[in-house]
Amino acid sequence: MQSKWLFSLLAAAGLSWTAGAVAQGFPNKNLNMVVPYTAGGSADAMSRAIATRLGTAWGRTVVVDNRPGASGMIGTELVTKAPADGYTLLGHTSSYPATAAIRAKLPFDPERAIVPVGTIARAPMLFAVHPSVPVKNIKELIALAKKNPGALNYGSSGTGGNNHFSGALFAAAAGVKMQHVPYKGISLAVTAVASGEIEILVSSSSALLPVTQGKRVRILGVTSAQKSPLFPDLQPIAAQGAPGYEYYLWWGIFTSSAVPADRRAFINAAIDKIVASDDMKKFLDRQGAEAWTVPAKDLAELLPKEIDRYRKAAKIAGIPQQ
Repeated sequence: MQSKWLFSLLAAAGLSWTAGAVAQGFPNKNLNMVVPYTAGGSADAMSRAIATRLGTAWGRTVVVDNRPGASGMIGTELVTKAPADGYTLLGHTSSYPATAAIRAKLPFDPERAIVPVGTIARAPMLFAVHPSVPVKNIKELIALAKKNPGALNYGSSGTGGNNHFSGALFAAAAGVKMQHVPYKGISLAVTAVASGEIEILVSSSSALLPVTQGKRVRILGVTSAQKSPLFPDLQPIAAQGAPGYEYYLWWGIFTSSAVPADRRAFINAAIDKIVASDDMKKFLDRQGAEAWTVPAKDLAELLPKEIDRYRKAAKIAGIPQQ
């Protein structure tokens, strides 16, 4: 019995020593942070914030590499094919499981090819309209949409992303018909709603910030189920005529699932420390988001659960497989 106990103790010590040895040698060179979206959106801002702070913590440069296309799948595939050494990271959002949920075919396993090494933040979205739309709240917008079925257009950063899902789920909850207009990146969709090319955009506050400050859009509500402390002056959309409507964004850092578990754990510890810092809290306050960390033991199952949730949401919203 005593020898069995001693063997277990030595095995545990050996595992700890192995993790420590890996940590001591990593990173010994600069890293790459792939962001599979255009610059200027919330995913880009969150990823750059983490990249900068990881670089400071590790004494290395973390280079941000924007690789947009196919609603985030081009950059994601690039990371799945990178060397499994932890030097290639991936800045992503909840747009990933949303898009993966409606893709009938991908060149990699969307649930298992990548894995989170840390979550950053979560936040509700804002419902923006161009000032020319003759409404002051969601109730009036719903009435306008019902009077003119299909006449209102809502934009997105691409088919299957957060903006697409949030707009389609709103239409389902409100019982209205609107037309989806996908763009190649959120910055283009923001420009479109600010110019009046489209009437509606449901988006993160950070992406909308430049046009809200210039009063080029009107914000009608927030996508949280209850009033959000992040946006205390805004009413929930659910309370304005779209019962049951709720939508949250989240942001995280991923890497290839082939990266050894001890190295992923090392990266996770660094990200969690950054997210808990006062400096990061100030940054998230400016972005209209709140810190959100998932326990390390739950990270491996985060994507499978989220993809399944979005598959169910796609049926409700009437978003077909692509």
